[in-house]
Amino acid sequence: MSGRRKAADEPSQHGLEAAARKRGRSLAALGYTKPQTYEELRAVLSSGTVHFPKRLRQVAIFLWQHPSDVALGTIGQVAEQAGVQPSTLVRFAQIFGYAGFSDFQDLFKDHMKGSWPEGRGQGGQEQAAEANAGLHFLNGMVGASQASLGRIGSGFDIDSFEKMVDLLAAAELIYVIGSKRAFPVTTYLSLTLSQQGVRNVLVDNVGSTAFDQVGCISPRDTVLAVSFSPYNSITPDLVAVAHERKARIVTITDSTFSPLVNLSDTWLEVVESDFAGFRSLAASLAVGMALVHGVVARRIS
Repeated sequence: MSGRRKAADEPSQHGLEAAARKRGRSLAALGYTKPQTYEELRAVLSSGTVHFPKRLRQVAIFLWQHPSDVALGTIGQVAEQAGVQPSTLVRFAQIFGYAGFSDFQDLFKDHMKGSWPEGRGQGGQEQAAEANAGLHFLNGMVGASQASLGRIGSGFDIDSFEKMVDLLAAAELIYVIGSKRAFPVTTYLSLTLSQQGVRNVLVDNVGSTAFDQVGCISPRDTVLAVSFSPYNSITPDLVAVAHERKARIVTITDSTFSPLVNLSDTWLEVVESDFAGFRSLAASLAVGMALVHGVVARRIS
């Protein structure tokens, strides 16, 4: 999204209502209603009817991926982690009919009640006094990895997973696409597919040849794409090329706001926790390995 002035980037409630009236649609029809639970909020955010400007979209992605951080943090802490000003959080809450961020935050607090925290991304305060800094960091990364893996067990979309396996197993050739932080995941998936005798192309963009590497993609092929926020890599452009050429597309990504979602035949949400600015890849690798195993088993049977 192109950069705009702050006033245009963070619209007021009145401005949103005016825009809704201009389109001939009510504010509720656009999804800007007051959710009563965290699940209702997620349903609104994933409906595809809400189109946020840059900063508010940044907030939405953070809230989607880190509900425990939102529930347990102060407005200043949440704003810092999301990379926005506290006033942006207030504006976001007001869009959904809340007076301020603290009222809006109750949705996340209620969601967390009765469950273990997901892992706050800070690695746990109990580790702060660790005498060995290296061990402290290791413990933090282990905790982040465990939190990431724990989310898979609590809300994994089996139907999407099975559809992904079907499309990959039926492909004449699998194109594996991912860049930046996703590249270690796609590299390992491509290697493992090759070791299992499954023909694939790792789109590695060596020599800036990524678009040439997908130049021969056809409707008989399937793309396995991996992408994580902030979604500012070459991956969406490459997947768009595959989509135009009628290839099937399956995606591992971390929120409904990913630009790959609308291009994909099916997708899986995998949210990774972080520690001290470093994100885990444990859950993405685990899901990827399960896909490879499923594809191989499906082709043998």
